[in-house]
Amino acid sequence: MVTGDDVRVEPRTKPSADAGTGIIACDWPVSWTLDVPETWVSGLFLAVFTSHDGYRSYTPFVVRDTGRKSDILLVVPFTTYQAYNIWPFDGHTGKNLYKGYASEGVLGGNEVRAFQVSFDRPYAQSGMARWLDMDMSAARWAESHGYDVTYATSVDLHEGRVDPSHYTAMMFSGHDEYWSKEMRDRAEEAVAVGTHLAFLASNNIYFHIRVEDSADGRPGRVVTCYKEAPDPEPGEAGPTVRWRKLGKKHLRAEQGLLGVQYNGILHEPAPLVVRESKHWFWAGTGLRDGDEIPDLVAVEADGFNPSMPRPEGTEQTLLSASPYRDSLGRGRKVQNSSLCVHGDGTLVFVAGTFHWPLALHAPAHANEHVQRATKNLVDRMLTPRG
Repeated sequence: MVTGDDVRVEPRTKPSADAGTGIIACDWPVSWTLDVPETWVSGLFLAVFTSHDGYRSYTPFVVRDTGRKSDILLVVPFTTYQAYNIWPFDGHTGKNLYKGYASEGVLGGNEVRAFQVSFDRPYAQSGMARWLDMDMSAARWAESHGYDVTYATSVDLHEGRVDPSHYTAMMFSGHDEYWSKEMRDRAEEAVAVGTHLAFLASNNIYFHIRVEDSADGRPGRVVTCYKEAPDPEPGEAGPTVRWRKLGKKHLRAEQGLLGVQYNGILHEPAPLVVRESKHWFWAGTGLRDGDEIPDLVAVEADGFNPSMPRPEGTEQTLLSASPYRDSLGRGRKVQNSSLCVHGDGTLVFVAGTFHWPLALHAPAHANEHVQRATKNLVDRMLTPRG
């Protein structure tokens, strides 16, 4: 799209982690900025930085156009990218919302993790955010079909820049685990105004977060999640725990919006086992009940839990029932892909596996059955109702 001029930079001081929250934030001077030309379309972009001795690193970013209505808004999960970012991955300093270094070169777990992570730092290693490949695959698939797509980030969703009524469908393209109350409010508002939702992966809306200001007052720079630890400032939205632990009787469990919810980590990829093959979702795939799509259920999976809330006033179809073995020793589990249809025809789809968006376009995972089923879904969402 554009190549910048050479920029002279100096080594920067690596910050240490805050003793209380574990946050690592870089108070570095600006070396380079990009003024996005008016001619650029909304999309998912990479800034590629190449040193004179040939090393490269990256920064993903989204160009948004929230003032324009489009058929599909693709929401890229930057809050989850940051939750997994363990920069600096140097053997002793880095932390994310899962782990930190217990000793030199040895990663520990929750006991040394951060409670806050900052956008004011690079992404670890080459700069390619973890799980970005899922979003890139979904974006390439949607654009290759000529759909009218604009883009926003989870931070845009949080900060109120997204008006759900501007879109026929909102597509959550990747691993979208970390959600603030404001983000969930926008998704629920979307369903209320008749905007379809499609979640193309799994373990969505799992941890409740706050998106907070930086130390110098810039908004949207910090992701806060205390998980099992006591949250010192829960506020009106409640503590930053799992969504299913908010409210009495699991009232805010993610299944109440999605229809399914996270239920396990896979020991190894498993086939997706087709159900309801006569449903329009599977039309043209040639699949029958019990047919298997190899290795489609992988990394993390969702399933229907009858003890948790489900979307009120909907007709739900479980489109798969895929047994798998949980890697944490929790026994046999079952993955479900789900479609909920509200009374006004609004659809909420959840694929329930990490490999679904990769199967749309990534060369090592591409699958014609998944591609056809997803096209059936999106085309149905974009068909005028009534």
